[in-house]
Amino acid sequence: MAPSFPNHSADSPLRVVSWNLLRRVGAGVEDVAKLVRSHHPDLLLLQECTEDIVTLPSLVGGHFFRHPMQSRIYGLAAWSPHPFPASTELRLPGSILPGRVPPRLAQLISFRDITFANVHLSHGQFLNRFQLRHIIEQMEGPAAIIGDFNAVGPVGLQGFTDIGPRRRTHRAGKIVNLRLDRCIARGLVCSASEVLDKGPSDHHPMVLDITVSGAFRTPSLEDSALIGIH
Repeated sequence: MAPSFPNHSADSPLRVVSWNLLRRVGAGVEDVAKLVRSHHPDLLLLQECTEDIVTLPSLVGGHFFRHPMQSRIYGLAAWSPHPFPASTELRLPGSILPGRVPPRLAQLISFRDITFANVHLSHGQFLNRFQLRHIIEQMEGPAAIIGDFNAVGPVGLQGFTDIGPRRRTHRAGKIVNLRLDRCIARGLVCSASEVLDKGPSDHHPMVLDITVSGAFRTPSLEDSALIGIH
């Protein structure tokens, strides 16, 4: 049976969960369904999402969009219990070096007047920063870039603030712990965040409760009456 999700007002925190599943050998659709039932996200963003995860709505209901990456068995996906417009894909800059891998994508999602970019960026530390700048150029108003940045150290992009949890989210070779999963945002405030147990993946899911900051909010009818806007 699909879980019951409350309806949220525009002022309620929006719960966003992001998880890199570790294609095929990591988290499967049952693991994702368990995460949904346990943490009740309004928006779930998945990286390294294989085709079998498209059955998620049969387990928990809701709405699901997936974008495969070129020449890969996995892609990016978004799920929500609430209806939202079909997401779009944005091709990201790739390497010009010989033997380069196929270009990566960002998944752009419009959700409650916020633009989200679900990402699984390249490993090159100059290239993934360049990809982030390319994404930002496509975003207006309140916006967040969330997912596997593959970035080591701060990313430092003008107008965007790192609002994600500060805990490590990935262990490389069971030796080095890295904070690869991030959330940078403009016009958003994070009231609570958490890094969860990684389960069968090599990445930990991260949970963020976010709201639009006052400077970016569209006045409601009640607000308009209070400040004399007609």
